[in-house]
Amino acid sequence: MRLGAHESTSGGLHEAYPRALADGAEAVQIFTKSSRMWRSREITPQDAGLVRAAAKAAGFFPTVHSSYLINLGCGPGDLREKSIEAFTDELRRCDLIGAPYLVVHPGSCVDTGAGLRAVADALDRTFAAHKGRCIVLLETAAGQGTTLGRTFEELRDIRDRVRNPERIAICMDTCHVFAAGYDLSTNRGYDETFKQFDHMLGIGLLKAFHLNDSMKPLGCRVDRHEHVCKGEIGPVAFRRLVNDPRFRDVPGFLEIPPEGNRACLLRLKRLREETSRQPRRSRVATLPRRS
Repeated sequence: MRLGAHESTSGGLHEAYPRALADGAEAVQIFTKSSRMWRSREITPQDAGLVRAAAKAAGFFPTVHSSYLINLGCGPGDLREKSIEAFTDELRRCDLIGAPYLVVHPGSCVDTGAGLRAVADALDRTFAAHKGRCIVLLETAAGQGTTLGRTFEELRDIRDRVRNPERIAICMDTCHVFAAGYDLSTNRGYDETFKQFDHMLGIGLLKAFHLNDSMKPLGCRVDRHEHVCKGEIGPVAFRRLVNDPRFRDVPGFLEIPPEGNRACLLRLKRLREETSRQPRRSRVATLPRRS
């Protein structure tokens, strides 16, 4: 796995790169605008050039996370129209800077079925308005309140409904899936979780991870991030993930306060290095079990 973190773009989008490299990152996730405001500052050709130059020098382009205000699952009305317009703009911005992926929370709706149909329709409208190359990554949800995308079945339902499914893949947040009831914390649970994902969507659709431990227990449906290996998920899942050959070239991003990025990335790299030094036959057998 290519290990990275969500980094600040204070001072310019390209400024995420020196922060990421100082943290020891091999990948980076950013916002291209304020995550809690509708309006966005224009990305000028100069801005885009600086990001592309920084990305070329670092060896990786940024993954972008969309605004938290966007709700593609809501019903007809002002919020829905603003969400679709803002999301289309986010997709355009990604193509300007060469971002391969745009991560989005599917949204929320009191009626799950109607909400899933609304997300698919919003994506169809977005793709009709912008034909770019950036792939949309639906993020797994913790299931808090009326959020959509708690189960792999719900994510599959959205993707199956859109006219251009090739423009959609998945970002798995480890905290979210654990909170939703998928037990990554044991070897058996890890294997079962990815078996279910592969059955529902296909493992090849996993294009990014958010590497967050959970402050809350399994199945709580509460989204509270903790530093990797320090929460309820624990080290087994993260050791397995960073060494899983299926995800060798997939980026994984921390989403914690930035002052913790360097230590957490170092912890993950050590897990990766420790396993790489073990004899191939004993790798899984020597993984510690949770009590």
